[in-house]
Amino acid sequence: METAEQTQTYSAEEAYERSLAYFNGDELAARVWVSKYALKDSFGNLFESSPDDMHRRIAGEIARIEQNYPAPLTAGEIYELIRDFRYLIPQGSPMTGIGNPYQIASLSNCFVIGHSGDADSYGGIMKTDQEQVQLMKRRGGVGHDLSNIRPKGSPVKNSALTSTGIVPFMERFSNSTREVAQDGRRGALMLSIAIRHPDAGDFIDAKLDQGKVTGANISVRIDNDFMQAIKVGLPYRQQYPVDSGQPLYQQAIDPVQLWEKIIHNAWQSAEPGVLFWDTIIRESVPDCYADLGFGTVSTNPCGEIPLCPYDSCRLLAINLFSYVDRPFTPVARFDWELFRKHIQAAQRLMDDIIDLELEKVDAILQKIAHDPEDAELKRTEKNLWLNIRKKATEGRRTGIGITAEGDMLAALGLRYGSEEGTAFAVEVHRTVALEAYRASVVMAKCRGAFPIFDSGREKENPFILRLKDADPELYFEMLEHGRRNIALLTIAPTGTTSLMSQTSSGIEPVFMAVYKRRRKVNPGDLDARVDFVDAIGDSWEEYVVFHHRFRQWMTVNGYDTDKHYSQQELDSLVALSPYYKATANDVDYLKKVEMQGAIQQWVDHSISVTINMPADVSEELVGQLYMAAWEAGCKGVTVYRDGCRSGVLVSNSPTATNGESASFPTTRPALLEAEIVRFQNSKDKWIAFIGLIEGKPYEIFTGLADDEDGLLIPKWVNEGIIVKSRDAEGLSRYDFQYKNRHGHKTTIEGLSYKFNPEYWNYAKLISSTLRHGMPIEKIVDLINSLQLDEAINTWKNGVARALKKYIPNGTQARKQQCGTCQSTNLHYQEGCLTCKDCGSSKCG
Repeated sequence: METAEQTQTYSAEEAYERSLAYFNGDELAARVWVSKYALKDSFGNLFESSPDDMHRRIAGEIARIEQNYPAPLTAGEIYELIRDFRYLIPQGSPMTGIGNPYQIASLSNCFVIGHSGDADSYGGIMKTDQEQVQLMKRRGGVGHDLSNIRPKGSPVKNSALTSTGIVPFMERFSNSTREVAQDGRRGALMLSIAIRHPDAGDFIDAKLDQGKVTGANISVRIDNDFMQAIKVGLPYRQQYPVDSGQPLYQQAIDPVQLWEKIIHNAWQSAEPGVLFWDTIIRESVPDCYADLGFGTVSTNPCGEIPLCPYDSCRLLAINLFSYVDRPFTPVARFDWELFRKHIQAAQRLMDDIIDLELEKVDAILQKIAHDPEDAELKRTEKNLWLNIRKKATEGRRTGIGITAEGDMLAALGLRYGSEEGTAFAVEVHRTVALEAYRASVVMAKCRGAFPIFDSGREKENPFILRLKDADPELYFEMLEHGRRNIALLTIAPTGTTSLMSQTSSGIEPVFMAVYKRRRKVNPGDLDARVDFVDAIGDSWEEYVVFHHRFRQWMTVNGYDTDKHYSQQELDSLVALSPYYKATANDVDYLKKVEMQGAIQQWVDHSISVTINMPADVSEELVGQLYMAAWEAGCKGVTVYRDGCRSGVLVSNSPTATNGESASFPTTRPALLEAEIVRFQNSKDKWIAFIGLIEGKPYEIFTGLADDEDGLLIPKWVNEGIIVKSRDAEGLSRYDFQYKNRHGHKTTIEGLSYKFNPEYWNYAKLISSTLRHGMPIEKIVDLINSLQLDEAINTWKNGVARALKKYIPNGTQARKQQCGTCQSTNLHYQEGCLTCKDCGSSKCG
């Protein structure tokens, strides 16, 4: 059941202005909310004008579910818990989907799909691919494991004779992800493999070939035998099948070489992440029910939810900062009583959201039943959602997490990463675990336990035993009454959530307390301040941005937040604050890993966290960090060395930071993301299709946008895919594909045939310089210097303008750009590259 369809609509401008007022002038938060979370239909009509409308919608729907149970919470009570992003924050899919009558989509943030006995067959692999796409179109992130695919060179009974191995299927699943988008939101995918698999080395190297596997995060499932073999210098056996007592194939390898490959690639490109698989399985409460279908096989895209096949999870974050009374003062204190009360309420709301999700799944199944396709075509999709419904019903899994850990500690005067700070953080997460499990037991008394609950299965689980030691009364109540939910806790990324709560993200420290942005100005305007003039003559004003809670610290302590500070003054301010030596690049790496391991003891799922490191850190230190994470009891770890993503940061010279030229693929990939740039010179209307790799221009097609050239496409289409193929005569052909309003694919065939041949020849020349890494500003200079006749000067000027869009603001340095707003103000956090200017994030 959904709320009645809304009748009052708002323009984007109205919603933005009202949201801007709601967020007290925070333009970034207002833009993120309007673009990602405001209730809208498929035609772009907005039915909510500020987050307050959204919170009332969510509260009303959860209250409807509450009526099914004893002592129901009212809509008003729920609204007070979630209003203003102050205490409890449903994340992502629940925020968008609850009470939304305009889309048939899941409320789950993430799924894992699994393997049947035929998972190694082409039919099984294609089934996995289809299931992945079906989930992504319903807004879910997906993870699956590739360890069941036979290794390269294995005999097969088809015309190929031997298997191609893992990597081609990584590319297939990656490409499928990139083809699926919902309301500007790209699909998210995690691919994993067991280190025991003979193709693990190829898997680890796959993402180093730029242009391939760009639509997935990758992680390696590392077992304790492998880690012990590294420590003592013994050989390690790889085999296929990886879990078989009688493998078809096995080989002894030097584990150190494979370990060094993992470390080198993580140092160079931030991937692969590592999953300490034996720790995950040993600690997992759902794995006590593995024989009933709850055996963990992979994780969601950011690694914080290990899942069994066809299970899913919904996420909700508790804003820790809001439980600090009188923050940033000498008498600041944490309100433990209110915190415990709200944890229990959060678990109750999460259980209600499972009921709402089951309604959504039923709606999806009903839509599938009424779709006009043949029943055979719909069989995989139907069975997928039936399996998901079964798992959600049997396990009722939840994902209670937190945000604002860094701000909470600072508000209490505790430094992130210090012994005192870590001890306090651990006590917070211990409290979350005990009170969430207490709430689940209380709900089991009046709502019933999850259907397959069996206390005998869980009695030796380390996490359950930790709860028993901490609170014996809770444990014995759980033995008597059961528990409502099979697993409860996580620490997920909270990128846009933290933007709207105006706090630090998740478990992470504050990224920066103070940073600078630039805005373009007209130097001729009255009162214009020009702080920087770039290489192409544009003028820029620099302005300081304070992290919201650092600004609050300034206000509390009497500092002027409107003053134009010098850099030296800013540095002095930060040094006086509780954020000093406590930001992402300041925190001691090993201390952060130790903190993660200690907190992990009280989180039954896992933790999404990134260890940020400077560009000059050694590979050896990355290896030490990974080993320390395993020894500390972490379930996984990801490192990000500043600038390590190939092409993310390149020095002011045309050479990269490692001294090598920035490179693109030597062979043009079959599919390229593309953006459309429209421009007008005099009376001529032009259009440019710009193929991108890692957000950087790789090729360009331009022509007149009129009926004669056949390039009239809807004005709302701004992105798509350029597909390279061969025509009947074997010549290269480039098609442009985009999604229409109904989500169906529309193709413009043969871009190269639709342009004036002279434009086409110059476009090939320009594309060649792009592909060989020539800085864009130099290419613009080259184009402007071309001596062309007057007839195509408008074309020349338009191409230069189109490419100038990709020159980073106010600098010659070539940096990766945000795919939403083209900003280069990006940082890597919680497994995703996140834009500080618009809040958009990209995983993979």
